[in-house]
Amino acid sequence: MTFRYTNQKGEIYYLQKGTRTKGRTRYFFSKKETGTAVESIPEGYEIYEAPNGRVFLRKIVRRKITQEEVSVVENSIRQYAKPKDYKIDVKGKAITIYLPDQEIEDLRKYFASSISENQSLLDRFLKNILTYSPVMRFILTDEKERNFHVERAEFLDDNWYFLDGSKDLKTLARKYFRHLGRDSLYDLL
Repeated sequence: MTFRYTNQKGEIYYLQKGTRTKGRTRYFFSKKETGTAVESIPEGYEIYEAPNGRVFLRKIVRRKITQEEVSVVENSIRQYAKPKDYKIDVKGKAITIYLPDQEIEDLRKYFASSISENQSLLDRFLKNILTYSPVMRFILTDEKERNFHVERAEFLDDNWYFLDGSKDLKTLARKYFRHLGRDSLYDLL
């Protein structure tokens, strides 16, 4: 039986394998069963779900960011940020915060009349249509000293603006998370 994974939006992905042009095996997730079925995750691999719900199989790499540092960011965003809907993605030396591209309360009001009979159905529907974009990230710049830079996304292209740096991740998060979901975020340079 094919290994299945259900993402945050409730979509089912099937783990499959195929052959690369040079004859090497490649593993991938797909919503349709198009390749050769794989029954379990191969040793040395892990499932990675991107903030917008896409699912990948990737090789396991040593994490550079500690779970404690991720917890500092998660706790700080809950405590200091205005938006309550967000995604945190950890890759390599970066902790990236994603916010919805849509105004959730506006969507809730717009679709409330169509799906008014069931609030949980409306919430599931909104969860499926929301898309997220990166807005802020913390980059580990010194693994030994645990120094971080905080950067804000440049919203017109794929660049990032350096804002600040410190060994104290909690202080950086407290200082900059209060701007998430507010116009003041655009003034940070």
